[in-house]
Amino acid sequence: MPAVTKAAHAPGDFLVDYEEKVFEDVKAQPGEKALVTFHTVAFEGSIGFVNLLQATRLQRKGFETSILLYGPGVTLGVQRGFPTLGDEAFPGHQNFNKQIVKFMEEGGKVYACRFALQALYGHGEPSLIPGIRPINPLDVLDLTLLHRRDNAFILDTWTL
Repeated sequence: MPAVTKAAHAPGDFLVDYEEKVFEDVKAQPGEKALVTFHTVAFEGSIGFVNLLQATRLQRKGFETSILLYGPGVTLGVQRGFPTLGDEAFPGHQNFNKQIVKFMEEGGKVYACRFALQALYGHGEPSLIPGIRPINPLDVLDLTLLHRRDNAFILDTWTL
């Protein structure tokens, strides 16, 4: 049997070269927009949270950035907590809410489909995190088309 001759990794060790950046740091040109759409359920995987971080990064790079929550994506925008709203029942329980609030505080816009909110998930507009703008289900496509017309960067977040 082969012997392991290397010491175990220890806290503070580097496992990769995290400082090397291969590509230029792209910044938005004046007036450039970005749209990040979410058709994914909160807590069903990492993609929802990862792309909330991407939306925040786009905003910080100078893009006028909007988030669209539709279908199951509206579950990212509802207030949560236990035993009361705002309470963190377990570490990370408020990740979505905190990231959306941070995104809006930094100038981002968030829209949520009213149809999905009520018909699919049984929530009313007061369930949304304050600052999220509820929209007509017909606006879901038009918001996307407006961004396309403006040559915006569009990042679609889907999970099945």
